[in-house]
Amino acid sequence: MSEKPNDTVNPVLTFEGKKYLINELSNEIKESIKALQIAETQLKMYQDTLQLLSISRNSLANQLRDKLKNIE
Repeated sequence: MSEKPNDTVNPVLTFEGKKYLINELSNEIKESIKALQIAETQLKMYQDTLQLLSISRNSLANQLRDKLKNIE
């Protein structure tokens, strides 16, 4: 799903290979588009959070590994 940012007078939605003039769609469809955009934004945010947690976990594991090297 994508919108053309340059066409603000009559924005176009491209979905599954078809183009739709957003201003000509029903309010119900416009609400579905907004909900889908929110869901995509949330997914991106949580993917970024998972990546940060993974990096942090790896860093903590490396710190633990270094600390355990000195223990016999």
